[in-house]
Amino acid sequence: MNSLKVGDRVKLVMLPPYVKTADPMPMLRPPDVLTVGEKGIILNRHPGGYWGVRFTQGAFLLETKYLELDN
Repeated sequence: MNSLKVGDRVKLVMLPPYVKTADPMPMLRPPDVLTVGEKGIILNRHPGGYWGVRFTQGAFLLETKYLELDN
């Protein structure tokens, strides 16, 4: 997998068991707020291999394993 960085366009390759919002007070949401193949932009990096990604439904924290670069 290519290295991700802030500003990259990415797509969701599989759904996590739940998603966490990237708000100042994060909340857990069911995974069906996102769909596999959905495209977003990386906003920032978080410890533990997490990325803040902006999708049309909002910004979420996702692990690297759920993302791939969108060519």
